[in-house]
Amino acid sequence: MEFSISTKQQELKAAFTAFAQEALNSSVLEKDKNSIFSKAEWLKCAAFGVQGLTIPKAYGGSSESIDLLTAVMAMESLGYGCRDNGLLLALGVQMWTVHIPIVTFGTVAQKEKFLPKMASGALIACHALSEPEAGSDVFSMKTTATKVEGGYLLNGSKCFITLGPIADVALVFASTNPKVKKWGISAFLVALDSPGVSRSTNKEKMGLRSVPIGDLHFKDCFVPEAQLLGKEGAGWSITNHSLEHDRCSILATQLGAMARQLDSSITYVKTRKQYGKPIGEFQSVSNRIADMKLRIETSRLLLYQTAWLKGQDKPAMLEAALLKLQLTESYISSSLDHVRNHGGMGYLVENEVERDLRDAVGSAIYAGTSDIQRNIISKLLGL
Repeated sequence: MEFSISTKQQELKAAFTAFAQEALNSSVLEKDKNSIFSKAEWLKCAAFGVQGLTIPKAYGGSSESIDLLTAVMAMESLGYGCRDNGLLLALGVQMWTVHIPIVTFGTVAQKEKFLPKMASGALIACHALSEPEAGSDVFSMKTTATKVEGGYLLNGSKCFITLGPIADVALVFASTNPKVKKWGISAFLVALDSPGVSRSTNKEKMGLRSVPIGDLHFKDCFVPEAQLLGKEGAGWSITNHSLEHDRCSILATQLGAMARQLDSSITYVKTRKQYGKPIGEFQSVSNRIADMKLRIETSRLLLYQTAWLKGQDKPAMLEAALLKLQLTESYISSSLDHVRNHGGMGYLVENEVERDLRDAVGSAIYAGTSDIQRNIISKLLGL
């Protein structure tokens, strides 16, 4: 793996940071308090080319082909500049769990129909996998797709769907042959204004409040055969491929947030004085700063390594699980240290420090819990 960053990548990182700082931080407190998703900022991101990072130029994207490592670096910089973690998660969910599967498994007609509008921000898409009784054990899903003339009838429910309450289209996983279990799972691109589709309103959450999350319900929803993504029964392969990219990339913005936390903490502990000297001179405080730096650097190495592997079309199941576990737990720990470094000021909502901690907790759950990552790692090590 090449560890140097090209001049082009450096310029892109700087541009994404500047864009985020200037365009994506309006009314963050209000959006968090009132669970507001900013469609205006979503469209700003599209106009700047954020969504296009994971779409080839032929379908409205940013480059001739997807450069995964560069895209990850750009999203890291976006996370440094943008304080709205909910918006960042929304972008990541669509980019990594919807764009990539369509690019990889979609027909030309499907790519032409969906990708340009996703790149432009005109379409918002969600990834519908989890169910009330199929969370970590995703392949025990109950949602079915029954073959009928011209397509399929979709029946079942999906829960905890990021962007579900507002999305225009969903990548839905359903069983077309329950007898063969995971080998009978198929994937469908479903317009959410179709007859037979209903959804919940936005669910209140501990954190990440500016991204809507909710349930999707399907009752005899007809899905044309042309909306089958990949072949019938390919859902398991699509899911594994998608989750590797998801775990590799969706936390890139959180790495950027950790770097922002470190800079903020250093500035504060150098100026806040107690007992006649800056609190950064107290060993317990300076040790937290050192730990925050260590987490950033170790997480970045894992992130770039995993993105490089996937960019080379190499398997990275172990690396993706290690990354997801490391970055998730690091973000939670650093967010707590960030609050502690600011003391009482960090505990107050108005100072926009405690919000990162509330947002960070969700990362230990979505895209595979930390417990599941440990199970994957130990299994791949032969246990």
